[in-house]
Amino acid sequence: MNIQNAQQVVDDWIKEHGVRYFNELTNMAQLTEEVGEVARIIARRYGEQSEKESDKDKDLGEELADVLFVLLCLANQTGTDLQQAFDKRMDKKAKRDHDRHHNNEKLK
Repeated sequence: MNIQNAQQVVDDWIKEHGVRYFNELTNMAQLTEEVGEVARIIARRYGEQSEKESDKDKDLGEELADVLFVLLCLANQTGTDLQQAFDKRMDKKAKRDHDRHHNNEKLK
């Protein structure tokens, strides 16, 4: 599935199950909350914080999918073609960062 298809799937879901999109500010707050849940898992599972028993069953993939869902909602409601934006960004990063990363002594 490409990003355009994912945006359409989310839009269809909203129309069928969600009544309407939450407003942009609400979705921004939700995105922040979902990213926080991802950060909590990463910090405890891969970082130095100890993992609480209640966090051990949290699924990182599901939490990342929640982030993606809300991100796609924001793109849809602001008229952003994420596929086009992503492709443009990847092209820019490839041109700008290729030599920079290969020449970075910290990455060797």
